[in-house]
Amino acid sequence: MNPASPRPRSCLNSLTALLVLCMAAGCIVPRVANGKPARNVILLIGDGMGPEQVKAAECYKGRPLFFQSWRHTANVDTASANSDVTDSAAAGTAMATGRRVKNGVISTEIPGSSNELFTALEYFKDNGKFTGLVTSDTMTGATPAAFGAHESGRSGLAGIANDYLTQTRPNVLYGGGKNGMTVEAAGGAGYVVVTNRAGLLLLNPATVTNIVGLFGGGPLPYELDGAGPYPHLSELAASAISILEKGPSGFFLLIEGGNIDHACHANDLPRMIPDVLEFEKAVQTVANWAKKRQDTLIIVTA
Repeated sequence: MNPASPRPRSCLNSLTALLVLCMAAGCIVPRVANGKPARNVILLIGDGMGPEQVKAAECYKGRPLFFQSWRHTANVDTASANSDVTDSAAAGTAMATGRRVKNGVISTEIPGSSNELFTALEYFKDNGKFTGLVTSDTMTGATPAAFGAHESGRSGLAGIANDYLTQTRPNVLYGGGKNGMTVEAAGGAGYVVVTNRAGLLLLNPATVTNIVGLFGGGPLPYELDGAGPYPHLSELAASAISILEKGPSGFFLLIEGGNIDHACHANDLPRMIPDVLEFEKAVQTVANWAKKRQDTLIIVTA
């Protein structure tokens, strides 16, 4: 975080072309299929989930994944400012701010002024919406950090956690624990804290507004290995929505399937496929919630 630097607030360059957003009154307004402004925006990112990962999961499942049948598709370029091969920090920043930065940079203008780049989460929060970040990676991982923090390097985990708790303050923060994010700090910042699936399921969404879920001491377990005492990504998605839907002006929610990428880095196909399928289940959970509504924009990408 660079607290001395001003953040541009005229508008986001985009929640990228990916969201197929339109311009209105100088700022971006996401719209749903009927042309009306979206009350809720849910962005699901399968980290490392390229076309071949989707194809492998489809082959294993024996039929197309749920989201493959959606009518509207697009491609987006998230190459970083210094490499055609992007990383999660630069790609996440591109999606969150519409700006290219160097690999490893979290929503900070590098190269350039080193000023903080105004993110989609901050934009929606400033417009009265509840906000949430959910991931099967660690809570301070680069993808959620790009939406809720500002750091010159993705390894600044304590700074990322501090940005969450003291600056951007999403209503919901669910992900793997430690790595700069502590139960004590979250509780001290006024959040209710849960650390396992049992605690998550005991939550009363009617009475909880600010919640941190820190599960274990790293990314959540691979689906192939069993979740143990921790929740599945689809359960985190359902819990987050049950809390955020109370927002008087709607909400913005990011859901990341982070373990897809971890398995791919290890060339571990048997662990990658179940995590793609759990990500698909999270998409299905979101879509089931939204299917009777006409005010929610859902985007699935990688």
